[in-house]
Amino acid sequence: MTNASTDGGFAVVEMFTSQGCNSCPPAEELLSEIERDARVHGQNVFALGFHVDYWDNLGWPDQFADPAYTARQEAYARAFGTRGLYTPQMVVNGTDEFVGSDRRRAASTIMSAMTSTATTPLTLSIAHLGGDRVMVDYRTERPPGRAVLNVAVVERGLDSEIARGENAGRTLRQDNVVRAFRSVGLEAERGQVELATPPGLDPRNASVVGYVQENGDRAIVGATAVELPTE
Repeated sequence: MTNASTDGGFAVVEMFTSQGCNSCPPAEELLSEIERDARVHGQNVFALGFHVDYWDNLGWPDQFADPAYTARQEAYARAFGTRGLYTPQMVVNGTDEFVGSDRRRAASTIMSAMTSTATTPLTLSIAHLGGDRVMVDYRTERPPGRAVLNVAVVERGLDSEIARGENAGRTLRQDNVVRAFRSVGLEAERGQVELATPPGLDPRNASVVGYVQENGDRAIVGATAVELPTE
C-alpha cells in the first residue's frame, strides 16, 4: 500500500488538449516542464492532461480523448462565462483559465496558488491495483458542502506517431495524460473510489491525483497525489 497527503499551498493544473491541434504540443511541453520542476523541488503541483474529443473528426482521432473530458471543459466554460471551447486551455485550481502555452501566465498563476493553504486536507492510499482496476482509499478533513472528489490516473512518457491532421508526421511525447477519471460526491470524510485502468497502463510511470472541488464556483480546496505500486 502506498499513501500520500498534502498540506500547505498547492496547484492543480488541468490542461485541455488534443493530438489533432497543432498549437497544443508547445502547451503540453510546458505542462511536462511544470510537472518535472515540481518533482525536482518537492512542490505540490499536480498536472493533468485532459484530451478532448471534438478534434477527432478533423483528421486525427486522439487515442486518449474522452467525451467526459470535453464535458468537463464545457462545465468550466459555463462557470467562467466564456463562449465556446478551445485548445490548449490551462485551468489552475479551478478558478483561473488561460491559453495553455502562456508560460508567463502559468508561472505567475501557479506561484500565486502556492501561497494559499489547502482548506480541505486530503490523503490518498492505493488499496488495490490489478484486474484492470485501481481502488483508492481517501480521507479528508472539513470538506465543504456539495463538494466533489476528483480522482485521476495520469501516465507519463507516452509516445504517439501522428499520421493525419494538423500534426501529421510528428511523434508526440506526452506526459501527465489522464487515462482514467472519476468524480464522486464527497458525502463523508472517508471512503473508496474505484477506477477502471486502460490496457497497457505502465504503473512505473503512473500516478493517482486526487483533488477536492467545490460544486458551485469550481474552486479546488485540497489536492494530493500518490504513485501506483510497481510490485
